[in-house]
Parts: sequence; C-alpha cells; structure tokens
Amino acid sequence: MDKGTIGVQMMMLKREIAEKGIYAVMRKVADLGFHAVEVSQIDMTQENVEALAKAQRDFGVKVAAMSCGLDDISAQYKYPGDTLRHNFEKIVEDCRAVDCAILRIGMLPMSYAASPELMLEMTDICEGFAQKLKPLGIDLYYHAHSMEFYRLDGEPILTHMRKRTQAMGFELDSHWMWRGGVDPVAYIRSFAGRIRLLHLKDYRIGLVPDPALPPSQFYQIFGDVEQYAEVGEGSLDMPAIIEEGLASGSEYFLIEQDNCYGRDVWDCLRTSRDNLIKMGYGSWL
Repeated sequence: MDKGTIGVQMMMLKREIAEKGIYAVMRKVADLGFHAVEVSQIDMTQENVEALAKAQRDFGVKVAAMSCGLDDISAQYKYPGDTLRHNFEKIVEDCRAVDCAILRIGMLPMSYAASPELMLEMTDICEGFAQKLKPLGIDLYYHAHSMEFYRLDGEPILTHMRKRTQAMGFELDSHWMWRGGVDPVAYIRSFAGRIRLLHLKDYRIGLVPDPALPPSQFYQIFGDVEQYAEVGEGSLDMPAIIEEGLASGSEYFLIEQDNCYGRDVWDCLRTSRDNLIKMGYGSWL
C-alpha cells in the first residue's frame, strides 16, 4: 500500500446532520474532496441508514467505519445509541447495509473507567465480541482517549489491552496519544498490523480565554489553553504520524476536531484539508 485514504469523522458534523440530514451533509463532504467518512454519534435509524447508503452510492464517499457502544454508560444512564450488548444483530445489519467492514467502539464505558482491573475486564469482553464479529466479515476496533494511558506496571493500559487481544483492532488518535504522554510515532509503530483506522487530530496551546477568572478557578486556565486543532495548525508532527500510520497498516486517516472554538466546522475541515494537501497528501483525498 503506497497511500491511504483521508476522510472525515462525522461526529464533527452531527449538528449539520440534525439540521439538514445525512444525504445533504455527505454531498457537501464529497464537494470538499473527501471520499471516506467514519460515522459516529449519529442515531442509526432506518431512515439514516438508508440515506447513508444512498449517499455513499451517489457521491462515492466510502463508509470506512461505523460506531457503537459496548454497553450502557452506567447503571443509571443508557448509551445514546446501539450497543453490542443489546443490539448486536441490528449493528451487523447496519454495517452490511452500507457495505462497511469496520465497526468501532467509540469510548470507554464509564462503568469500566474506575480501575485498571475494570478496564482489562472490559477488554476481554470486547475481544469476545471481536471474535464473534470476525466470521461475519466485520473487524471490531476500539478507540482510545487519554484515560487508556493510565499506567499499570510501567505501561499504558492501552498497551496491556493490545497484548491481551488478538481479534480486536485499535483506533489510535494523534491528539490523545500526545496528551496521554507517549510519542505518537513510536506508539503507532508498536501497534503495527492492528490499526486500520487512525485519527488525525492536532494539538495546540491557545491563549488564556479569561484572564479575569477568580482565584478559585485559577487552575482551570491550564485546561482551557489545551486545544484540539485543525490538522497542521498545532504542534504535532503530522507528516511523521501519517507516514508511520501508513507503514504500520493504517488504511483510513480520519480528520477529527472535538471543538472548533467558534469557527464554522466546514471552515475547519477546509483548513485541515488544505494543510494536508500542502504536506503532500492531496492524492489521498
């Protein structure tokens, strides 16, 4: 493989989808030059699944990955969508309806977040579902944030998760790896062969949003200046990350920006796209 495919994480566009529908948004994604999307935080109603399938055919935009939860968020709160625990057959049907062979768990369920032992218990459950999905032609992937870089015996929990699994893949994220305290390039390399998906999300330090904060909120400043950035607008070596991702087996490189800080989301995507073209990845679009 001499190049990958750059696409869009559609979590960024959930407000636009709620207003205009998936079909119209997919048309605009295609008009920006993108040919792959990862579907996330969008309710997979029959109407939305059908619109997604039609848009994929009409606009040539591949559904690289679909998303689901593992279980409900907690005993008190239901996961806002389909979960492997409760909706396994429907999830498989939805993947087949849009010809998608990668399914991702988007986030660690909070009910497993309180200890490394619980995280590893969750890993075993995920691996069981991955083994169940594999014969159906679907690869199960797990998307990590910064919590999975909690250290156990000197290594991130995410490293233990990799060593503990065989069927399940991992969706690494450039921003969260950096924020989790590892070198993204070296860490990607350690996951070679397990990372068909890679999130392109830059990291930048912004300015103090409100210098008049009361003393009791002083430490909030340090959290506020850590920002999600458009690709190429932050401090990460994105070409090195992309090249190591490709060398380690990544097929889809998905732009994601959790917060646009008042900018129009389409303008943010244009900035990321234009910077990636300047970096030499225009043929990946």
